Amino acid sequence: MKYALCHELFTDWSWERQCDFMAQTGYTGVEVAPFMLGTQPCELSAIERARLRETAARSGVEVIGIHWMLAKTTGYYLTSPDRAIRQKTADYLKQLGDLCADLGGTVMVFGSPAQRNLQSGVTWEQAFDATVEVFAECVDSWGERGVVLCLEPLTPKETNFINTCAEAMAVIHAVNHPSLQLHQDVKAMLGGERTPLPDLIDRFQHRTRHFHVNDTNLLGPGMGETDYLPIFQALHDSHYEGWVSVEVFDYSPGPEKIAIDSLRYMRKIESRIEQAGCVPPCSPVP
Repeated sequence: MKYALCHELFTDWSWERQCDFMAQTGYTGVEVAPFMLGTQPCELSAIERARLRETAARSGVEVIGIHWMLAKTTGYYLTSPDRAIRQKTADYLKQLGDLCADLGGTVMVFGSPAQRNLQSGVTWEQAFDATVEVFAECVDSWGERGVVLCLEPLTPKETNFINTCAEAMAVIHAVNHPSLQLHQDVKAMLGGERTPLPDLIDRFQHRTRHFHVNDTNLLGPGMGETDYLPIFQALHDSHYEGWVSVEVFDYSPGPEKIAIDSLRYMRKIESRIEQAGCVPPCSPVP
């Protein structure tokens, strides 16, 4: 598997230090949160974008894409009933597509629960239509840059709009463009789905382009109670070829411990699958 790390846990580290540490730890990809690049990330110059990409490459890691696309922004809203706001949001998402491509990335994860929640008086159906409109406005631009946006279902605790893979797929089918695909996140699926994760991985394998690993305790894989053996077995059986990217929300153990422990656990799980030919059900990792 190809392992990447979402870099927002390195709150006080320089970009150079982040990339060097990830490469030395064993990650080969980095997933960028735009707000970590400054208050106006889309205004970064071409020179600065090239510097970020080349610095990562020199360290031995690849910028795989971006996530937290609308975090710490104002004025953007995916499901707004205001056409002007939706157009503004679409224009910004196109700019983020350019930023992603310029950094060397190909994947953008759209979560942004605060910018997709149903506003007062807006129905689920109206929000659905607005979402399709905004993404349809952007997909050709993303496609021209070789970028794919992956729509992320989130738990009901985070948002009241698009909580399941099936709901995300309804949007994806309505837009009907190769630059809009599905994102799966372990914590989100554990909190928003009734279907076991291996079944979800199997069912949506043909549209899942990106995969986040974490746990319900907001830490990384192996740092909570979730057994990753059946999850990784399902990824293996579905011939998943995308990135497996660690995204945590509790930074308290420190970035070094989170990064090292998560990767060590994932490699242990992957080794068990490869060496033993394990198929579910399997016993938990001791």
